[in-house]
Amino acid sequence: MNWMREINGLTGWEGNVYSIGIILIAAFTGLIVYWIVFHMLARLAEKTESLLDIELVKRWKGPARFFLPLIFILLIAPTLKFPAEVLVPLHQLFSIGFILAVAWFLINTLLGLSDLLLSRYDVESHDNLKARAIHTQINVLVKIIVVIIAVIATACILMTFEMVRQIGVSLLASAGIAGIIVGFAAQRSLGALLAGIQIVLTQPIRIDDVVIVEGEWGRIEEINLTYVVVRIWDMRRLVVPITYFLEKPFQNWTRVSADLLATVFLYTDYTVSVETVREELHRLLQGSSEWDGKVWGVQVTNATDRTMEIRALMSAADSGAAWNLRCEMREKLIDFIQKKYPESLPRLRAEMTGERQ
Repeated sequence: MNWMREINGLTGWEGNVYSIGIILIAAFTGLIVYWIVFHMLARLAEKTESLLDIELVKRWKGPARFFLPLIFILLIAPTLKFPAEVLVPLHQLFSIGFILAVAWFLINTLLGLSDLLLSRYDVESHDNLKARAIHTQINVLVKIIVVIIAVIATACILMTFEMVRQIGVSLLASAGIAGIIVGFAAQRSLGALLAGIQIVLTQPIRIDDVVIVEGEWGRIEEINLTYVVVRIWDMRRLVVPITYFLEKPFQNWTRVSADLLATVFLYTDYTVSVETVREELHRLLQGSSEWDGKVWGVQVTNATDRTMEIRALMSAADSGAAWNLRCEMREKLIDFIQKKYPESLPRLRAEMTGERQ
């Protein structure tokens, strides 16, 4: 009991040295506990061979390295002998660090679970409609939850300051998180948050959808809370406000399915044999790896005083294959007409009349 009375009687530089030593011992103890816990967790994760266990252990390591030492420091905080003008801000600093570590821990857990879930759905496959829908929903929902965690963490940090505690309390008051989101939506710069939620629910666009936006052909590369990134065919990126897809018309080529109909237009003289062109197109399609074998056809869709318009119709599994198939059939049909019916290429006829002198 004498040593306890001696500790309680420490003041001045002796109390400061004692407090610093206690803090170092607590932090070191937390690091030892961290090493033991994660050594055991890593061995258990290897035995289970579960991707969930491995992913979560990997994600938890970073925040736990700060989380566990801060717990031990906060436990011994009442025994510190620093002067009041040092002890109060120091305790506040440790509390802020603890709040940030908890928020980091929750966010990493959320990201680990989302990565594991998304890994089960491959958006690179041809029939990827469900995969793209899942990726879109999970990505946007994760970002919304991260924002909510950040708001709550900010409110908790504000409540550690006496002068601004009412601000933190008001953020978590009766209005709740829903009230926060609605309040943010009143601001034009943050109103897109509700648009992001609506995108998740209605899904007018999904990750990897093929779209025509502002006259540009591209794929949806990212869907964020306030903007969408469209990867243009020539590798440029078009950044569009997320509200654009709720307020303006645009083309979505993969809204229901990825397969598309491709068309090729030929302009020939009236002397060409349409039936022969039809037979040649069928033969060419059967030898093409881009054709999915579902749809094909040849029709005369227009006729002018000089040429007739022949439309070749064919189907492909996705937009990329449709583009390649269209170019391939156009080149080969033109080559066929040039070689087989050169006289049937478009031409300008003129009749000259006059008397010889």
